[in-house]
Amino acid sequence: MIGLIGKKIGMTQVFDSEGKVIPVTVIRVGPCKVICKRTEKENGYQALQLGFEEIPERKVSKPLQGHFKKYNSPYFRYVREFRSERGQDIESIQIGDELKADIFGENEMVSISANSKGRGFTGVMKRHIFNGFISSHGSHESFRGPGSIGQCAQPSRVFKGMKMAGQYGNTKVTVHRVRVIKVDLENNLIMIKGAVPGYRNSLVTIHKEQ
Repeated sequence: MIGLIGKKIGMTQVFDSEGKVIPVTVIRVGPCKVICKRTEKENGYQALQLGFEEIPERKVSKPLQGHFKKYNSPYFRYVREFRSERGQDIESIQIGDELKADIFGENEMVSISANSKGRGFTGVMKRHIFNGFISSHGSHESFRGPGSIGQCAQPSRVFKGMKMAGQYGNTKVTVHRVRVIKVDLENNLIMIKGAVPGYRNSLVTIHKEQ
């Protein structure tokens, strides 16, 4: 799906034509430059490789420097590939073209991917929404515990995938079919209805829905 790379600015609210409040997330998208194109003939699939946020050469690793020089491209901090689904035409997009917020329209549905906020090592009540133990007479120091995690005699082990305490957050999350409320072409901003994963200034990728 064709899309753009952007950064989450924060949340605010706007009013629709009926005066109703709509919570929105503001995302600065692009401008993203097309570094190269993947084709069905050469690579077995169709895709656009986009770069976001130009940086000086000294901040780019040697392998990436060679990749950028191969396509006579500036150096970018972020590089992402956007695959073209069947029926999506990317022939009109050429290497070196700049893609901006105008590829999205108001009331269009998009998918957004980003890393969720990392919450560190958490217990089962926060991580897996467990209810916890009863707080009545007789219970002792097990109010937030996970309870039984297996049997001692048979099978004498803890099954894989058992819900237990551990690292929570800081994983890639994709939100599907969220609505674009407003597009600011002058400042390359789009406003998405509702919340978007990640913290302020975190990297997000926005894909056009089929």
